[in-house]
Amino acid sequence: MDHPWLGGNMSPSDGLNAGSSPRGGNRGSPFLLLAAALMIFAAIAGTALLLWRPTTLRIAVGPPGSDDQKLIQELAQSFANEGSPVRLTVLSTAGAVESVGLLGTGETDMAVVRADEEMPKGTGAVAILRKNVVVLWAPSGAARKDGKKASKSKIKEIGDLAGHRVGVVGRTPVNVTLLRVILTESGVNPDKVAVSQFSISQIAEMLRDPLIDAFMTVGPLDSRITTEAITSTARVRGEPTFLAIDVSEALAHKHPLYEAEEIPGSSFTSSPARPDDTVETVGVNHLIVAPRSLSDSAVGAFTRALFSVRPSLAREVPGALKIEKPDTDKDAAILAHPGAAAYIDGTERTFLDKYSDYIWGGILLLSVLGSGSAWLRHYLKRDERRLNTLHRDKLLDAIAQVRNIESMEQLDALQREADDILRETLQYFDDGAIEEGDLSAYSLVLEQFHHAVVDRRDVISGTAADLPRMRAR
Repeated sequence: MDHPWLGGNMSPSDGLNAGSSPRGGNRGSPFLLLAAALMIFAAIAGTALLLWRPTTLRIAVGPPGSDDQKLIQELAQSFANEGSPVRLTVLSTAGAVESVGLLGTGETDMAVVRADEEMPKGTGAVAILRKNVVVLWAPSGAARKDGKKASKSKIKEIGDLAGHRVGVVGRTPVNVTLLRVILTESGVNPDKVAVSQFSISQIAEMLRDPLIDAFMTVGPLDSRITTEAITSTARVRGEPTFLAIDVSEALAHKHPLYEAEEIPGSSFTSSPARPDDTVETVGVNHLIVAPRSLSDSAVGAFTRALFSVRPSLAREVPGALKIEKPDTDKDAAILAHPGAAAYIDGTERTFLDKYSDYIWGGILLLSVLGSGSAWLRHYLKRDERRLNTLHRDKLLDAIAQVRNIESMEQLDALQREADDILRETLQYFDDGAIEEGDLSAYSLVLEQFHHAVVDRRDVISGTAADLPRMRAR
C-alpha cells in the first residue's frame, strides 16, 4: 500500500535524488572560499616580507685605504654578521669631494664628508664620525750642514704668518678655505700668506722645503699623520712652536660650521711634551650625511643599528668610539636628518604608529571579505537549506502517518527514507549549509519519529500475534 509521504509510487530513492540535485551546482563554493583565503594570505605574507626584509643603503667613502673607509667597511661587516635590519653597500671614492658629487647625483644614499664641504641642498647629518682639529705650528730653526745654527724662526703666533708660506697637509680645497678663515678672523690678510698643499705621502718633502715657514694639518687629535709630522719637524727643522687660535670662540660664532676646541698638552708626544700646554684651536666635524629625500624610516633604522653595534665595532676599530650623535637643534649649522633626529630625541614612530592605518585597513578588508564570503556561502547553500526544511516538515507529517500504517514493510520503507534524509542532513551540516541549531531541531523531530515507529511496530506485532487466537475461536 502506498502512503502519501512516499509520494505515491515514487520510491524513497527517487525522492532523495530529486532533493539532492542542487548539490552538484554548489560544490564549487568551498574552492572559491579557499581561493579567497589564499589570496588574503599571499597579500599578508607579501606585505610582511616587504616590511621585514633588510634595508640596503649605499654609502660613499674615500680615499681607498683611509681610516674612514676601513671604519665603514667594518661597519658594513658588523651589520651583516649581527643580522641587522640594515645592510651597507660601500662605494669607494677618491675622497670627500667625489663622495659629495655622488650624493648630489643620487648615485649614493649616504656619504662620509667633512662638515665644511659644499653639499647639496637638503643634506642632513646622520652621525658624527669624529671631530677634526686644526694644528698649526712653526719650526724653531735647525742646524745647517756647516754645523752653524740657523736663525731661529720669528713665527710665534698667527699674526706673524704675514709674508710667510704655510705648508698644508691634504690637497682638499676646504683646508685652504679654513686657513683663510682663521687668518681673516685673526686679523691677518690671507692674501699676504702663501699656501702650498701636500699629500700625505709628501710630508717629508714638505718639511725639507726651506721656503715653508709653518705647517698645518686637520685631523683627529690622535692622528698618526699629525704626530709623525710634528715629530719629524723637531728632528729636521727644530722643536715646533704651536700657534694658538685665540679667536676660536668668535670664529665659531661667526662661522657655525666650525667649533672652538682645545689641544691638551702632550697630545702628540709625551717626552718631550708636545704641546707643553693647552692650545686653543678650531675644529670641524667629519660626518655621515644623507639627503632629506632618503626615507626617515631607513635613516632611523641605520642610526639605531649604528649605535647598537658601536661598542662591539670599537673592539675591531678603536676609532668607532669617536662616533657621536649629531646636534638635533633647529639652529644647528647642519640640521640632523629627520630620521636620525627622531631616533636621538626618542620620537621615532613605532611599528604600530607607522602601519596602524594599514593594519586597521587590512582588518576592515578581512571583515568585509569574511562577511561577503559568509553571504556568498549562505546564498549558494539556499537550495540545501530549503530541502533540509522540506525534509524536516516531511518527518513531522510522518509522525502522524506512522500511526495509520498496517504493515512492517511500509514501516521499513519509511525508516529507510528517514535514514537517507538523516544522511543528507548531516552532509548539509558538514558543508555549512545548515547551522548547529537547525541540526538540533532536526534531531528532535527525528527522535519523535523514531518513537512513533517503535510504538507502531509494537502495535503491529501485537495485532499479528492475536490473529491465530481469533481464528481458533
